Amino acid sequence: MSKTVVVTGANRGIGLALAQQFAERGDRVIGVCRKSSEALEATGARVEAGVDVTDQAAVQALAQRLRDERIDILVANAGILERDSLDPLDIDAIRRQFEVNTLGPLIVVRALRDSLTSGAKVGLMTSRMGSMQDNTSGGYYGYRASKAALNAIGKSLSLDLSARGVSVVLLHPGYVATEMVGGSGDVTPEEAATQLIARIDALTPEQSGTFQHANGTALPW
Repeated sequence: MSKTVVVTGANRGIGLALAQQFAERGDRVIGVCRKSSEALEATGARVEAGVDVTDQAAVQALAQRLRDERIDILVANAGILERDSLDPLDIDAIRRQFEVNTLGPLIVVRALRDSLTSGAKVGLMTSRMGSMQDNTSGGYYGYRASKAALNAIGKSLSLDLSARGVSVVLLHPGYVATEMVGGSGDVTPEEAATQLIARIDALTPEQSGTFQHANGTALPW
């Protein structure tokens, strides 16, 4: 049975690959982005452009437009990475990453929660760089901290939404060759999307609130 799937940051990279693969298997895709792309339009998705996930008014307007939708899968994928370091320390860059990577997903999930079906699944795109235990190289203060904070938010969401029958999973996509990392990486967006969809499909209420690699491996907090 086809599902209604909402993907943020759907115009390129992992988000686009997710939109393409969900659409190819017959799901109804709603692609949310700040600016659309030809590739996203080609998927046949309903495109909701002009939505900055940090803008509460824009996200609430999106929720109003989707008020009659019953959402089965929500993937909060939109994110940014800035290469900040201790010297020089760019507080503005850190703040920007928190706004997009941490608060953005929370704003989106909260705004769309009433449209989530019982049994719906929420995938939050985090990173193993948000793991305390896995940090062996330092640096990337904004990205690491914003993803660690997202992990905390995702855990809380898994508890707060459980009464609605909604499951939440925190997903690390791998080191994906996207524009965000300058095209480097060891997996393609398409390969990452295939694994991420498999994790979402396999998600059960008992697994809600877990931190997983796209390959299915449990990750340390």
